[in-house]
Amino acid sequence: MGKWTLDDAHDLYRISQWSDDYFNISDCGKLIVYPHPENKSIQIKMQDVVDELRQQNVSFPVVMRFHDILKDRVVRLNKAFDKAIKAHFYSGKYRGVYPVKVNQMQEVVDEIVDAVMPYHYGLEAGSKTELMAVLSFKTSPQALTICNGYKDEAFLRLALTGVKMGRKVFVVIEKYSEIPLLLKLAEEMNVRPFIGLRIKMRVTTEGRWSGSSGEKAKFGLTVSEMLQAIQYAEEKGFGDCIQLLHFHVGSQLSDSSYITSAVEEGTRVYARLKKRGVPIQYLDIGGGLAIDYDGSGSNRHSSMNYSLDEYATHVVSSVQQMCQLEKVSEPNLVTESGRAITAHHSCVIMRVQGEISPQGVARKIPKAQEGEHYLLSNLRELLANVREQKNYVEVKTLARTTFDDLLVGFKLGVVRLEEVATAENIYWEILRVMESCEQEVDAGEELQGMLATQYLCNFSLFQSAADSWAIQQLLPVAPLSQLDVEPTKRCTLADITCDSDGKIDRFVGENGEKNTLLLHELDEATPYYIGLFLTGAYQDVMGDMHNLFGRLNEVHVFADKNDPNNFYIEEYVRGSSASKVLRIMQYNPDSMATSVKKEIDQKVREGTIKAREGVQLIDFYEKCLKGYTYLKN
Repeated sequence: MGKWTLDDAHDLYRISQWSDDYFNISDCGKLIVYPHPENKSIQIKMQDVVDELRQQNVSFPVVMRFHDILKDRVVRLNKAFDKAIKAHFYSGKYRGVYPVKVNQMQEVVDEIVDAVMPYHYGLEAGSKTELMAVLSFKTSPQALTICNGYKDEAFLRLALTGVKMGRKVFVVIEKYSEIPLLLKLAEEMNVRPFIGLRIKMRVTTEGRWSGSSGEKAKFGLTVSEMLQAIQYAEEKGFGDCIQLLHFHVGSQLSDSSYITSAVEEGTRVYARLKKRGVPIQYLDIGGGLAIDYDGSGSNRHSSMNYSLDEYATHVVSSVQQMCQLEKVSEPNLVTESGRAITAHHSCVIMRVQGEISPQGVARKIPKAQEGEHYLLSNLRELLANVREQKNYVEVKTLARTTFDDLLVGFKLGVVRLEEVATAENIYWEILRVMESCEQEVDAGEELQGMLATQYLCNFSLFQSAADSWAIQQLLPVAPLSQLDVEPTKRCTLADITCDSDGKIDRFVGENGEKNTLLLHELDEATPYYIGLFLTGAYQDVMGDMHNLFGRLNEVHVFADKNDPNNFYIEEYVRGSSASKVLRIMQYNPDSMATSVKKEIDQKVREGTIKAREGVQLIDFYEKCLKGYTYLKN
């Protein structure tokens, strides 16, 4: 094998493939960020950000947000549609909305609203609380506010309040019973509502969110219900308020053909409603714009086989062609893209705390003793001859079977504990020798997984990367430094929760995914930090407090060409303290501290704890209540 190069690092971690031009490797082997990809002279070394945080005594793990990337993403989307509309001489306008459910963090929504004010970009809410948040943002007067999800009277009143505030707040009817209630409230509040209808699509997709369309879809009206809703609105004198048609066929649509099929069907419905006299002005095609988590540029669930520009072109051209065929006017276009806007701007940075070897602490294999069990002797013989074998699958199977039989013998009392220990070491040595020979491709990846070291990382998978556990979403992983040095440790990642599911053993690979990742040997003198990327969509807001690990410390990083390191940290948001997490779970930290103090005081009175020590223990407990929920490093 030749000398390790930066190209090798790119091939291993696939940074150029999944980063969409926002991340790269510097000449000195550091992971860098391009906050403005069109100007690559401004680059931020992520290790420099880590070093500054350490100087400020910020504890890890940390969520690192690059708000310049967030702005760039949403501007890119709007420019892509502007370009497609001009190229096709499309008569309608683009009026996208950001679905806040993807990341409701106030600073995230604020950055998006600020960045796209000139594009009249709006917001989408799927609950009462989200709508309350959305109404508090000052969007462009021409921007849309879309209300999806199931609605009660309070939700509808909030939406109509937004209309009275001068906003274009569209109430999208998800089920028929919402239309009579909406019109009743509109009459009561003396306001003309903006009404949208969501249609259940017949076109079906593949992937993790394929259930969003079809007859069994959770949301939307059947064709019959849609026509009844229109008739009811017309009879009540609100027919002119129905101005939007909405559909959604799923998130992370990896294949562009699904987008085209859905848009064609939705536009056909729009055209027929238009011919019927329904004054539809907006066609809302929902979400689905994917990001390339694995960098393969394919139709795999974690990828996409189209670009942002191609997405906009597919949508514009498909709608235009159908409208020309049906001889109706072209509608204004609405998309509800969230994942593609927020995913890239945020990542989780964590320190590797230690490692766990599958075979435990290796020890020298003792020499054979007279009278040792024959199965142990068989394993010794297998180890002695393993390099001469040609069928490693057969050798691996024989080694496993022999070792399992020996364990059965131990359960029956005919094998000594010391013999089991020796057999363990021999078994793992056989696997290591087989892996080093690398002659049997079929056994290679499985062997690598069996022999992989677990790097113990200071984070909670359930808090910071819920989709990795829940739906097996691939998320890119890469070290922040030493990328100019060849990594030699084949690893999986384990979090610090007390749960066996708290691990990452699926990684971005050259041919899709792989079950291990090469990382560098740990050095006690130098902390080793790795990043979990593309976490800005859903991961930031869907995490739970498993084992009472709370929200992470968070920093907002902005580019600054006048700074020696090209960045400044605008804000540090402190993560959850133990007391904050406990309060959420209905504990009273003050009462807890009082209870512990009483017990320690009692032990002091009994003489089992000295008074000075008792004070120190109480102080330590109270300090822990105020501290970070993650490991101290």
